[in-house]
Amino acid sequence: MALTLISKAFAEGTPIPRKYALEGENIFPPLAWGGAPEKTQSFALIVEDPDAPSGTFRHCGIANIPAQWTGLVESLDTMQEQALRFYRNDFGNARYDGPRPPAGDPPHRYIFRLAALDVPRVTLPEAAGAEVMWQKVKKHTLAEASLTGSYQA
Repeated sequence: MALTLISKAFAEGTPIPRKYALEGENIFPPLAWGGAPEKTQSFALIVEDPDAPSGTFRHCGIANIPAQWTGLVESLDTMQEQALRFYRNDFGNARYDGPRPPAGDPPHRYIFRLAALDVPRVTLPEAAGAEVMWQKVKKHTLAEASLTGSYQA
């Protein structure tokens, strides 16, 4: 069985509700997954906008998600969960910041990528950003799944 990633907030290829956008409530959408490889020791997640005018823009980076977890709850970044590690997004914040494409742009794609890892923890300096985290994660990835939503201002 392949690793899969879904959300009850939006389906593959459909618009992300305003509630999860920066101009809305800016809360992390609920995610669920299944089919992780047997040797998975942890998970990592990155949320990227490949349609940003300046190139790929990272909205969230999370590592050290416990291997026994099968999802992330809504508003996860507002909770005091000690197991997780949020890395700085391209807004400069160590949390989720939702979609915010420039006004007048066509819809942007937001890709939620989940990686099953062969290590229990990813350790990087406090100042490391989501992009640096994802580069390190790639070296330990057993499987990857993605979920793409869209958003237009």
